[in-house]
Amino acid sequence: MLKDSYLVGLIGSGIGPSLSPALHEREADRQGLRCLYRLLDLDTIGVPPEAVGELLRAARLLGFDGLNITHPCKRLVVEHLDALDPQAEALGAVNTVVFEGGRAVGHNTDVTGFAASFARGLPDVPLERVVQLGAGGAGAAVAHAVLTLGAGRVTVADALPERADELADSLNRTFGADRAAAAPLDRLPKLLAAADGSGGLVHATPTGMAAHPGLPLPAELLHPGLWVAEVVYRPLETELLRTARAAGCAILDGGGMAAFQAADAFRLFTGREPDRARMLADLTELTGPVAAPQ
Repeated sequence: MLKDSYLVGLIGSGIGPSLSPALHEREADRQGLRCLYRLLDLDTIGVPPEAVGELLRAARLLGFDGLNITHPCKRLVVEHLDALDPQAEALGAVNTVVFEGGRAVGHNTDVTGFAASFARGLPDVPLERVVQLGAGGAGAAVAHAVLTLGAGRVTVADALPERADELADSLNRTFGADRAAAAPLDRLPKLLAAADGSGGLVHATPTGMAAHPGLPLPAELLHPGLWVAEVVYRPLETELLRTARAAGCAILDGGGMAAFQAADAFRLFTGREPDRARMLADLTELTGPVAAPQ
């Protein structure tokens, strides 16, 4: 049943700078709704990530309509939910929880958010060979999105080789044998050279965020035959994107993914269809100009 007021929030660590409250509350205001969006920061509250189940139960008792979930709780929260939508179940990770009919149901809008952003920003790039750096919660979501968009093969590299192996195995179970592979970081030069003209790089690690500045790989590995898609959106123009643009690569920043995953979560929380273009414009205003695909 549709209502005219909603109480939602975000559970995660170090989430003070999050744009989620502004994105959700602005869209609610435009639709004549009242939305109160609260941050439940593990660091501020002083509890470990494993306490996510307790926070979930407390939010439920306090009348929250739903919660967004971010690092480091996207996988930890799964065991505390009553049900998962098929996408979240395939990923084993949740970024949106809706309280409905006495149940807590998990969803993952990172997948749909990245897919929508990629289709909008890099609509005609080749997808035969995709190299992905990062196999954490965000990495799992974007790898699913890229394969859903029709990528021929995704090769995942991560600082934790076992995590890359797990993600590749999961992707192959979902999408079919040989659609994904894991590789050590020292194979990045060969992988990116092989993708020249037939694919690109998806970056899904924290490197490039304000708190983790720098490049996630040597600059000389980037060349004009690659496209580069970024997950980080604070700042929108990371050092990776600046370097990739200078190398002649087509680029996509993380702003679209952030705005569109929020739009999909808004729809799940309220039952109303958001104006995705307006939410992207909000994000642009809040963070600065979105780097245009080139």
